[in-house]
Amino acid sequence: MVTKIVMPKFGLQMKEGRIVEWLKKENEEVKKGEPLFIIETEKVEVEVEAPASGMLRVIAAKEGSAVPIGGLVAIIAEPDEELPPINQILEETTRELPTPKPEEPGKIGKPVPIAEKKLKFSPLARKLAEEHEIDITKIKGTGPGGRIVKKDVLRVIEEIKAAPEAELAKVAKVIPMTTIRKRIAQRLSESHLRAVHVTQTMEVDMTEAVKFRQTILPRFEEAHGIRVSFNDILVKAVTKALRKYPELNSTLEEDQIKIFEDVHMGVAVSLEKGLIVPVIRNTDKKSIVEIALAARKLFEKARKDALSLHEVTGGTFTITNLGMYGVEISTPIINPPQSAILGVGKITEKPVVVDRQITIRSIMPLSLSFDHRVVDGALAAQFLQELKQILEKPLLMLI
Repeated sequence: MVTKIVMPKFGLQMKEGRIVEWLKKENEEVKKGEPLFIIETEKVEVEVEAPASGMLRVIAAKEGSAVPIGGLVAIIAEPDEELPPINQILEETTRELPTPKPEEPGKIGKPVPIAEKKLKFSPLARKLAEEHEIDITKIKGTGPGGRIVKKDVLRVIEEIKAAPEAELAKVAKVIPMTTIRKRIAQRLSESHLRAVHVTQTMEVDMTEAVKFRQTILPRFEEAHGIRVSFNDILVKAVTKALRKYPELNSTLEEDQIKIFEDVHMGVAVSLEKGLIVPVIRNTDKKSIVEIALAARKLFEKARKDALSLHEVTGGTFTITNLGMYGVEISTPIINPPQSAILGVGKITEKPVVVDRQITIRSIMPLSLSFDHRVVDGALAAQFLQELKQILEKPLLMLI
């Protein structure tokens, strides 16, 4: 029995279809329901199945050709069955069809990418793979010529469903979040979401600062009973740099940048129950020893959980020093509502070039995180350069 295959209609607006690919060759056996060819409409690619079993005796429409709805595409018949002249079949098929319009540029639909031409798969298989987020290139096709068809994708989906779930690690301990930890999480999340964080890093030669501390340690300890730390020196140096670049000693409120007149320095302290930032007030009016005395008082109260609200609020800038833990570079999160925070790394002995000679120096990395809505990158870099100059020539702190 001779079976004429014509261009099917998919959708009310469809007038013609373009043959994208033949899945069978001329004079090849086909079975009813087997994918036969792919057509392309203005909206989708569609796989067309064979309407009958037999042999594909004639392919009347080659790949790439446009065929009007109802136009002859191919003929299926028995191998030894006599066919009418092809012209007669074409005439019978197209007798009642409107005269096809000449093709217009740009009306042939979306071309299939080269990668998709090399990998054969049905549009339905591709759609199913996309819906289930499966990489179709990893699926082995069982269709003609290794073509990936619907059943291949369904097989993979079933394999995924049948796969045993990954065994979760056993929970050793559950630690409820303390009030302070919840507050830290809330504030840092707000800062990360609101501020436009940018971090710049710079290395500082701390060789002279180390000598400076060693020089003043005995006198300060004898006179005041206290050992000056590098944090105390950093607080003084950062304060002095902020006086030259006060834009980093600021806050953003709605559409206004408010620059603070005073410098209230927050110094992060890690306690067993979480991080806390005591505030040393008016560091721009304090000497190094006064800063050291104020810091020790605050840190002792922090360890005893005796800090007042006044002692942990109102900071205008924050320093966080992780150098004691061996950390070199960090990207600290701004402590809201401030506009910047300085991360301090470990002081390390490194070979550097000084006056064209290699020598060992004490190098410390600094990481400045700032809110780009308030501070430009160039200004932040200038602040770091100023801080570097002060730390490398520590006597400047006494001026």
